Amino acid sequence: MNTSALVVMLTTMLLVTALMIYFFVKVITIPPKPEPDSYLDNDDEVDRQVPKPQ
Repeated sequence: MNTSALVVMLTTMLLVTALMIYFFVKVITIPPKPEPDSYLDNDDEVDRQVPKPQ
């Protein structure tokens, strides 16, 4: 393998690895979104919601 091919291969490998680490850390460090307690609480249809106990 000649020198220019080795340089291109190593540059590409380092770039892909750096981008993978950057986006992995970005995904790991984002705060979680608050989620509703259930799917029924997330539904706007009145007929589909469970009646609340009184």
